[in-house]
Amino acid sequence: MFMKYNALLLFSLMVSVMVLRGQNVLISTVNSPAEPAIAIDPKHPNMLIGAAGIRNYYVSLDTGKNWTQYKLSSSYGVWGDAAIFVDTLGNFYFFHLSMPPEGHWIDRIVCQRTSDNGLSFNDGSYAGLNGSKNQDKHWCVVDRRDNAIYMSWTQFDVYGSVLGKDSSNILFSMSVDLGATWSAPVRINNVAGDCRDSANTVEGAVPAVGPNGEVYVAWAGPSGLVFNKSIDKGNTWMKEEQVICPIPGGWDFDIHGISRCNGLPVTVCDLSNGANRGTIYVNWSDQRNGADNTDIWLTKSKDGGKTWSAAAKVNDDTSKRQQFMTFMTIDQTTGYLYFVFYDRRNYSGDSTDVYVAVSMDGGTTFINHKVSESPFVPYKETFFGDYTGITASNGIIRPIWTRLDGNKLSVWTDLTTLDEIVKDVKPNGATSNSLTTKINITYKLKESAKVSLYITDSMGFEVYKVFGQKGRGKGLHTDGVDIKKAKLGAGSYILKLKADNEIICSRNFDVK
Repeated sequence: MFMKYNALLLFSLMVSVMVLRGQNVLISTVNSPAEPAIAIDPKHPNMLIGAAGIRNYYVSLDTGKNWTQYKLSSSYGVWGDAAIFVDTLGNFYFFHLSMPPEGHWIDRIVCQRTSDNGLSFNDGSYAGLNGSKNQDKHWCVVDRRDNAIYMSWTQFDVYGSVLGKDSSNILFSMSVDLGATWSAPVRINNVAGDCRDSANTVEGAVPAVGPNGEVYVAWAGPSGLVFNKSIDKGNTWMKEEQVICPIPGGWDFDIHGISRCNGLPVTVCDLSNGANRGTIYVNWSDQRNGADNTDIWLTKSKDGGKTWSAAAKVNDDTSKRQQFMTFMTIDQTTGYLYFVFYDRRNYSGDSTDVYVAVSMDGGTTFINHKVSESPFVPYKETFFGDYTGITASNGIIRPIWTRLDGNKLSVWTDLTTLDEIVKDVKPNGATSNSLTTKINITYKLKESAKVSLYITDSMGFEVYKVFGQKGRGKGLHTDGVDIKKAKLGAGSYILKLKADNEIICSRNFDVK
């Protein structure tokens, strides 16, 4: 009956909201599983592969409820920084650093492919081998139109060098034959960084693919957050990277209890058929609000990277405590953005939770949800890793993270659904048991419509009009009302949303 509209009401008003927790799933405690990565096959969403640590990878055939652990091997050596991706043929790719029996440490980026859902991987191919230089911190993306694979990473002249003559640069390579061979790497940055693996090093080059085969890459370094793009599938690039915004304090910062922590950016592009198709998003963390108040940020561009929005804060707390190690993904079936990060908003010390955030309106508003069922306390003496990970498709959301109990590392995921996240709405950073007068409605229009939002009493008589007959285009929208402004007396009321004079959702609520 209501085929034109897909309405979802997000609300929290004058009531105590029960916080619904998802089911945490322990993936592994074996072989120091830090720096996790995860990918879901959009065509077969029951199929996931995760990875963590040096050679560990994990296979789930039931959307992440159960996992089997394997060890990866290659003649090029396997040395951490796992990155997992999948193409449209169901091939999963495991990218990692090298430790060859002949040669030197991290001398190339290795790509291994499995065509049997992780039962076996080939020996692999590689990119970046360049004399004695070090290749590090790679990420990849698959163009799902033709299965071209794009990879960007940091090349160090000498990793860890403090000499001014040594520099770091961002390299790019592609494969058009399912990872069998790679193009000669090209440098895509103009401003080089140092080799210290800190704030003035250029790192965090996560590629994203646009709707027409554009390749977008953002990274951090001495110029702050910067961006480059190719409009011809990675063959040519802008001569100079564009500065998006500063990163106050730099991308490398201290978090108590963590041996090292970074706020490196993650880039995605919306390929869905929604209102935000083509929008580029970049997510990172920094300490612009103080060394004890690290926050998670998002900027976006709707014009192919020419202009960028002001940074929006993803974590919705007002605690002035630490949120760190963010990662972001996009569900290309909906255009919804998902984030995972560590969070200390609920504690005065180093106790740490894991939160997932979602934006269903193109990075305008964010819902935060605690997914970890218990906190943990990390210690500097145990290397905790540099990354978390998250994947999402067809409404299945699977974060992956490391936790530390005593000196024991473990890697986890969670089975939280979007409905559970929505039920945990906490507007303006309020706790889930707080009272608020704000109601937000997120709804999707399949075509343009005139929208009205109003409140009636329990008998159906209109008592307050929020707005009437506002034009709204096709896609996702968010509108809201502050009950205080309505000056309603005690009683029962109904918030109603009409599109072209047809009620598409309503919500009962009480004012006390």
